[in-house]
Amino acid sequence: MSRHLRLAAWTIGLVVFVVLASGMPRAQQAPAGGAAQPAQGARGGGRGAPPAPVNTLGAGPWDLGAGRGRVHVTLYAKDLDHPWGIAFLPDPSTPLGAGSLSMLVTERPGRLRVIRNGVLDPTEIGPLPAMLARSLGGLLDVSLHPRFAENRLIYLTYAKPGPAGDNDATTAVYRARWDGGSTLADGKDIFVANAYHGGPGTDQSMGPATGSYGSRIAWDKNGLMYVTLGDRNIGKMAQEPGSHIGKIVRLKDDGTVPPDNPFVGKPGWLPEIYTLGHRNPLGLAFDSQGQLWSTEEGPQGGDELNLIQGGKNYGWPRVSLGRNYDGTRVGEGFSAPGLEEPVVFWVPAIAISGLSFYDGDKFPQWKGNAFVGGMRANTGQHIQRVQFNAKGMPTGREILLAELKQRIREVKPGPDGYLYALTDETFGAILRVEPPVTP
Repeated sequence: MSRHLRLAAWTIGLVVFVVLASGMPRAQQAPAGGAAQPAQGARGGGRGAPPAPVNTLGAGPWDLGAGRGRVHVTLYAKDLDHPWGIAFLPDPSTPLGAGSLSMLVTERPGRLRVIRNGVLDPTEIGPLPAMLARSLGGLLDVSLHPRFAENRLIYLTYAKPGPAGDNDATTAVYRARWDGGSTLADGKDIFVANAYHGGPGTDQSMGPATGSYGSRIAWDKNGLMYVTLGDRNIGKMAQEPGSHIGKIVRLKDDGTVPPDNPFVGKPGWLPEIYTLGHRNPLGLAFDSQGQLWSTEEGPQGGDELNLIQGGKNYGWPRVSLGRNYDGTRVGEGFSAPGLEEPVVFWVPAIAISGLSFYDGDKFPQWKGNAFVGGMRANTGQHIQRVQFNAKGMPTGREILLAELKQRIREVKPGPDGYLYALTDETFGAILRVEPPVTP
């Protein structure tokens, strides 16, 4: 199906969304990709100073939605500063889980925390590498090795400072061993993207270098790791085979290159590259069939849910279903031969973020559905559930948690079957989505 046909097919869904959104209170418009917010504890004051951040969430619980879309939402954990990534710890009967649901959570300003049974441990986990915790950079995703129960290895992505100073940085993957306490051991970078950008004299005409890091991690059934890398607001580099900018890379668990990567041995190509032509892929997940998917932010419109296949080109910045911020057409327009088209897209953009697929037992009607987060005021700041038919074609969407008006950075099913969402706020939190309370 062409992009034009898909655009027509989703018009009904867009109209429904606009009707729903029109009843929501308006907030300050954030750019696609999500504007950075002050760190927790920042205070306003003085002429031209930004206002002090306010906790707009409240304590809950909340009963939201209507009819079949009703859910019960609880505040599972709070006192987090812009939480970005979450990893559920296996086997809650072990000391690591302390007999309860436990998880690792990253905070973008540069902290790794552990939460046990809804209680945030006040002690930070470290040491961590030096990072550029500025604007949308800092400590980003966290993921467990597929054999974590045996080897205790965890993986972190972060904005690694470069030699040029100023805002010069790249995306890196840091691996360390964690035994459940406050200390990481054997920490080292296993992959540093060839994506340094932001130093003095670099081209920032398309936007600041302190964003579009990408940085989600996913693992396949063979133990290979996939990492998303954003375009750093220099979109033309997403098509360059000698750069990691705007790519998804595929690595072994030690950061080395699998010999069957699609561009291994091809002159001029970096061997880590798995796919190219990405703007800012902020979600990455496998479905129950073993297919890899990614959510990717567009510019003024054109957020995407893509089925990721090795060696494919996803078009940015040659084509896009969105437009440049000045209203002009992106590159060659909506579509071009040889470029992959999204399975689902959003116009207007919702500043799409995290991605997961549900296969739990608490919401049997959600099995096989995709869940994405949105962060953009007026059009996003909610979770969307994307429904598929038996042939894998998208058939509908449902908006969840819009009443809370929180930027949703990540959304993941927990091992208990509930859905967990991270709010990308100065007063950040983890929300748990549960079935509706029976009267």
